[in-house]
Amino acid sequence: MKIIIVGCGKVGTTLAEQLSREQHDITLIDNDAEALSSLSDSIDAMSVVGNGAVYQVQMEAGIQDADLLIATTNSDELNMLCCLIAKKAGNCHTIARIRNPEYSAEIGYIREELNLSLAINPELAAAREIARLLRFPSAIKIELFSKGRIELLKFRIPERSILDNMRVLDVVGRLKSNVLICAVERGEDVVIPDGNFIMKSGDKISFIASHQDSTAFFYKAGIENNTIKTAMFVGGGRLTYYLGMALSDTKIRIKIIERDEERCRELSELLPGAMIIHGDGSDQQLLLEEGIGQTEAFASLTGFDEENIMLSLYAASQSKAKLITKVNKISFENIINSLDLGSVIYPKLLTADIILQYVRAMQNSMGSNVETLYKIVADKAEALEFRVKADAPLLGIPLERLQLKNNLLVACINRKGRIIMPRGRDTLEAEDTVIIVTTHAGLNDLKDILK
Repeated sequence: MKIIIVGCGKVGTTLAEQLSREQHDITLIDNDAEALSSLSDSIDAMSVVGNGAVYQVQMEAGIQDADLLIATTNSDELNMLCCLIAKKAGNCHTIARIRNPEYSAEIGYIREELNLSLAINPELAAAREIARLLRFPSAIKIELFSKGRIELLKFRIPERSILDNMRVLDVVGRLKSNVLICAVERGEDVVIPDGNFIMKSGDKISFIASHQDSTAFFYKAGIENNTIKTAMFVGGGRLTYYLGMALSDTKIRIKIIERDEERCRELSELLPGAMIIHGDGSDQQLLLEEGIGQTEAFASLTGFDEENIMLSLYAASQSKAKLITKVNKISFENIINSLDLGSVIYPKLLTADIILQYVRAMQNSMGSNVETLYKIVADKAEALEFRVKADAPLLGIPLERLQLKNNLLVACINRKGRIIMPRGRDTLEAEDTVIIVTTHAGLNDLKDILK
């Protein structure tokens, strides 16, 4: 596919790197010639210096032959204008990053009038993920498949857990749990485990199950999953506003600490159910007075990564709260993942993942059959959902007889709403959806799982 990306900021750079790895034809547009040159040196992409909202610049980038234009600049209005011109000049699919909460209530109207294929809001996407985590506090990360029927959850095995030194194949027999463990992170290593793999305390485990089965698994494994009643958020930006709105229909009592007095007044009007505290969230005495030791969830959501990391580390030292840490810069990810920061949320990566899912869906209409795609396990593995077509070469063959690629696992089968955790004798049938977890990038068709 030929894809034009306008804007070489963090989102545009992340997208360009991931899409180029999947062998797409990438063209970059940005006013910053130095940023373009730096990015073009690291990936195989054409570059055009100029304003992406100018017709002539888009023509120079080849808009008339493009399948998709993605506008990711820091200006919502510029992104929308880029997409409008692209639609008129090239009649291609268009995706705009639109972040302003004032537009969020009208996003349906904007999409329809500008004929946008997708409008993506990083802070709103991050807020929805955090809201899911607060509803299921034992998990570090939660992804949804099959329209929410199936969940992929990640958690860390605690000390003295029944799972410590347990083989993967014993989870079903000893715990009577209908789950499938599909990835293990141990230090910097990522493993797609077989049945004889032995889990250890401290491992980060990703598993697939229905919502009911995942809840039962946590209970049988002795991992607490208590409902959160109180939450403290530091930072009152867009993400916090969206999160407050997402949790407004829950019984969670929210306390928000924000240092800007005018923003506190705005939040008091926008989120009448939350308690807004005017103060410096990095002030330890203030945090103690406001009950950081007793809160059941703590999210550091300021605009500064260093402050968010230090706040979460401090919260970990003072309480047993469910921790959520917002990080904007994606560099030093290995170091960040080694710290006790709870669930680390990267709004830029979330945005890139949602756009990648859309690109895969476009490929679906062009011959691929990928329904859903998530980058998981520190971006070192993928979980893909395929729809099994009637002419698929794998139909009716027991999984144990298929010559599957190494580091690849058939993790779940959805057969007309019936969830199957596959074993060796299970087969794939037409119209099933099947979830594949693998360290191989760029699978576009179900037959690609074979050696």
